[in-house]
This record gives sequence, C-alpha cells and structure tokens, in this order.
Amino acid sequence: MSSQGTGRLQGKVAIVTGGGAGFGAGIVKKFTIEGAHVLIVDVNKDNAGSIASSCPKGSAVAFQGDVTSEKDWRSALETTVKKFGKLDVVVNNAGVVHRARASHEVPEEDFDRMFAIHVKPLYLSTKVIIPHWKEQGKGGLVINVSSISEPRPRPNLVWYDASKGAVSVATRGLSVEYAKDNIRYNAIRPSAGETGMVPNVLGGSDTPEGRERILATVPLGRLSTPEDVGNVACFLASDEASYMTGACVDIDGGRGV
Repeated sequence: MSSQGTGRLQGKVAIVTGGGAGFGAGIVKKFTIEGAHVLIVDVNKDNAGSIASSCPKGSAVAFQGDVTSEKDWRSALETTVKKFGKLDVVVNNAGVVHRARASHEVPEEDFDRMFAIHVKPLYLSTKVIIPHWKEQGKGGLVINVSSISEPRPRPNLVWYDASKGAVSVATRGLSVEYAKDNIRYNAIRPSAGETGMVPNVLGGSDTPEGRERILATVPLGRLSTPEDVGNVACFLASDEASYMTGACVDIDGGRGV
C-alpha cells in the first residue's frame, strides 16, 4: 500500500471494528492515508494501538470494545464525536471463522459466535448510530464486510457462510429502509484472505496443499489481501460512491463467477 494518499477521504471520520488486524487493519491504514480520522474498535487493545501508531500522526485512536455490547457501541460513538467532532462512516468488519469441519460436528458455541460477531453488530450499530445520524440530519454510511462465500457457500464452513448471508440480506434491507434519510448501507464480499483466519479456513493448519485447494477456485490465483479490501472500502467511503446503496461489491479474484 502506498504511503502517499490523494486526500479522497479528507475530513471524513470513521469507526472501523476489528481494525487491529487483517482486513480491518488494511481498511484503517487506507482510510487514514487518504485523510480520514478513524476510531479503531477491537477487543485486543494492543493490536488496535499498534495499528493506530502506524497511521499518520493523530489520524487514528485505539478503542478497546466488544462489538456485541450495546454499551461499547454507545461509548465508541461518544468517543468518536468527542475526539473528532462527528461520525460519517461505520465499517462493521470484525469477524471470526470456525474451523472447517463437517457441519454437524461444529460446536454450538462456534455457531453462536459466528452470528454474535457477524450479525449482532449490524443490529447494534443500527440501533445506536442511526438515531445520531437522523438527529444530525446529514446522512451517513455503513459498510459491512460480508463474504463471497455468501453467494458461493462451500462445505465445512456452512455456518460461517450462513452468518455472512445474514450480513448481505441486512445490508440490502437497511439500505432501502434508511435511504430517505440519506443513510446508506453497502457491503463488500472478499474471498479468503491473507489473514489470521487462513488456518481455520483450511481445517486447522496453514499448509501449501490446503492453499492449493483454495487457489484452484480463484481465477486470479491468489488470496485477497487487506490492501485489496482497504482499497474498495475507501472507494465506497468516498464521495465518488455517493449514489451507491444496497450494493454488495465482490473482492474475490473471480471466485464468485
């Protein structure tokens, strides 16, 4: 990722969940390079702090928070407005994946975790942020991170895929519901990426053989990267995408074709 931005997000303020690693870190870095201020929400404060310190000075603040907690969402909103004066964009990126295995063998706690971390934050961010934006009267934007596995589910990761399906459906429905308030919802659907999730996606360990199986399904022949996701999220957050709502943008190297 280039360290020189074009200023396309100059003056914008965002909350990025799961911003301490993986796709979230790529989004935070791209946003701040392009001029945005970001509150990095992550359960791991050290990770969030490390990413914040790598961004342009004063552009990012680490916030330890649980995306399944309404209290933490309210605190994140309050902190953002206090630090940066406003809020323009929310990126629901925080995510996990259960270890790939037969669907009937996935532990119930893993199933519950998929929906708690992927779906509940959409409900909570809507509950907390929408009234704030409606009161401000200037609109807003939510970007939700879904997955290409939503339209193209695969065996052994069905419960992960199903939770991401809920993300896409909620994105579309909310985009229609709040369009009258100029509050937009879009989603991005990455393929498997170069993140800490790779071992679980491969069934427990990151091996060349496992990667070959994944890459055989991706026409461009590589995994997605945090930079890929950050670039597309940046476009969606920019004024160039102001007419887009309810869109699910694939970042998948052709896997969904």
